[in-house]
Amino acid sequence: MKEIVFVCLGNICRSPMAEFVMKELDQGKSLHIESRATSSWEHGNPVHQGTQKILRKYAISFDSSKGSQQISQAEFFDLVVGMDESNVEDLLQISAGHYDDKIKLFRPGGVPDPWYTGDFEETYKLVTAGCRDWLQWIKDRQ
Repeated sequence: MKEIVFVCLGNICRSPMAEFVMKELDQGKSLHIESRATSSWEHGNPVHQGTQKILRKYAISFDSSKGSQQISQAEFFDLVVGMDESNVEDLLQISAGHYDDKIKLFRPGGVPDPWYTGDFEETYKLVTAGCRDWLQWIKDRQ
């Protein structure tokens, strides 16, 4: 498994945070990691300032020019990870049975959206722990 995409509603908070945290944790650079949105609401918008701030706080490198992108059925990844249950439901609708087996929930209970909670610190903690778990899960299957 080499290509992974993290997906949230807008691709400005949780999924780009997971993308850049996972890239940092993937010391061997053996994975191709991206992030996307289930909606077009934030299309083209940059990573949320709260996410940028928390990534800087923990010295996680990120692409400040990254803009929100929506996932489409045509995209191919080995693993498609929804950040919460609603994202997974949306991904299953987009998949329409074509790649349902690749769609997974980031963690039990999902990751609350800091766009609504305002708690980017808690999101970072959940994302970091979850990315460590996913990295181990991927390594165990290689």
